[in-house]
Amino acid sequence: MAAGTLVLSGAAGPLAYAQGSDEIRVGVVGCGGRGSGAANDCVNSSAGVKIVALADAFADRLQGLKTQFSVPDDRCFVGLDAYKQLMALEDINLVILATPPGFRPKQLAEAIRRGKHVFMEKPVAVCPAGVKMVIEASDLAGQKGLGIVAGTQRRHQPEYVETMKRIHDGAIGEIVSAQCYWNMGGLWCHERQANESDIEWQIRNWLYFTWMSGDHICEQHVHNLDVINWAFKDVQPDSVYAVGGRQFRTDPKYGNIFDHFGVEFSYPGDVKTISMCRQIEGTANNVSERVVGTKGWTDCCGTIVGENAWRYKGPRANAYVQEHTDLIKSIREGKPLNEGKRIAESTLLAIMGRESAYSRQQFKRSWFLNRCTLDLLPADDLKLSDSRPVPAVAIPGEYQLPGWVQSNRG
Repeated sequence: MAAGTLVLSGAAGPLAYAQGSDEIRVGVVGCGGRGSGAANDCVNSSAGVKIVALADAFADRLQGLKTQFSVPDDRCFVGLDAYKQLMALEDINLVILATPPGFRPKQLAEAIRRGKHVFMEKPVAVCPAGVKMVIEASDLAGQKGLGIVAGTQRRHQPEYVETMKRIHDGAIGEIVSAQCYWNMGGLWCHERQANESDIEWQIRNWLYFTWMSGDHICEQHVHNLDVINWAFKDVQPDSVYAVGGRQFRTDPKYGNIFDHFGVEFSYPGDVKTISMCRQIEGTANNVSERVVGTKGWTDCCGTIVGENAWRYKGPRANAYVQEHTDLIKSIREGKPLNEGKRIAESTLLAIMGRESAYSRQQFKRSWFLNRCTLDLLPADDLKLSDSRPVPAVAIPGEYQLPGWVQSNRG
């Protein structure tokens, strides 16, 4: 212990990680586009990092990373429970979680139970039940001395980091309003194949199902919402009021998600944040944040306009790599970062916005987290061969928010 750093034992036995240049052994859960990207970013971030195991629901998704990193067959696991087999390997220090978000809460809980450090993509849940599971796992990680970093790379991007320091030091004065946007065209879509079960198709086409992605307000816009929370020093909004709909992507291949949202979040002191996101072809793109104060305003990413005008001129970094650099450095220094609760809170905002738009109800954050009964977590015994009809698209005025009664309005 005098020469190194000790991690508390997980269920699979003691797991020690080394300092300095000693090897960090990584298992990747979810080997598609984002998992492959995260694996390469992790390896490129620091010396002494090696991909040693892979897990995915589908064998074909493993092949790229398996070949690239020469992972042997007996350390490649396939199926919906493949993550458990990977995490049972005692020599793994760190796991990357990059499966569809609906699976993330249970996978995080298993990783922490097994004594692994975690890099997990955002969002980290798709329902309040999942958010609470992530918070519980993050608390346990703190007790065990385990690190958790989420894929909110702006938190590790120098331009954002330096701007936020100035916001928090009062450069724009007291915050009076904020706006954030993720407006863009469409993304990929996996057309259903003749031999695919309901579950296989929905997992492969996961963007378009609320139980898998949380809708695009969660899957993408959580980045912007996390930046706004950051500006407010991670003080959470009191309530939410939203609109949204599905007007352009109406084909059944697009599952049951909306294509646009507009949300008003009320932060303490009745400070309003307007949040907007859409995925509609042929529309103007805008992915940005803006925070307005009594002394000026900022784009949160290197520019302040007003009494304390400033522009970032420091070093740049690939934030997708930097987040891994920061995690591994913290592990080796024996002070592991733990971003789990923070990203769970930002994910909750996105879920609140979605459910307010689906139902067209206004509600308080405290009610939603503590009394809303919405639970979209996949069953423990879920099988790829299972049937799962696609739920109807939410129709405002008809969609019932689980646990809601009119007296909750506020």
